[in-house]
Amino acid sequence: MESKLTEAVKTFNELTPGEIYDILHLRQEVFVIEQKCIFQDLDYKDQKAHHFMIRNEEGQLLAYTRLLEFNDPYPGYLSIGRVVNHPDYRRMHLGRYLMLRSIEEIRKLHGNHPIKIGAQAYLTRFYSQFGFSPTGERYMEDGIPHLKMVTE
Repeated sequence: MESKLTEAVKTFNELTPGEIYDILHLRQEVFVIEQKCIFQDLDYKDQKAHHFMIRNEEGQLLAYTRLLEFNDPYPGYLSIGRVVNHPDYRRMHLGRYLMLRSIEEIRKLHGNHPIKIGAQAYLTRFYSQFGFSPTGERYMEDGIPHLKMVTE
């Protein structure tokens, strides 16, 4: 990835107020406004998670994931959630890099356990390139079709 990008992984208590604002702003911009999905984003999981952020040299948050520890929320699994890329920077193909690095970081933090995600159904092929396979049936979450996917 470009040397102009910086990465950080922080616990909730390590985040500055500005970083929290940037994270919530990006999640709202994509999940609520762009995807027209009204949902309870603030679910009390942020306080237990690690937050993986990619910023440009100006400090703008370009990509983000929330890394959840073993057994939270899925028994027997780690979990990566709130996978989001800034709409203005998607042509940089940060999504693939974001997932590769998120998988590396979550395993560095919590060990080499299987990972389970709740993926938006239209992204099944995207997540499959990282070894994720669908498990179970499609379900609706916040008005968007999803499915659980797992990787060893």
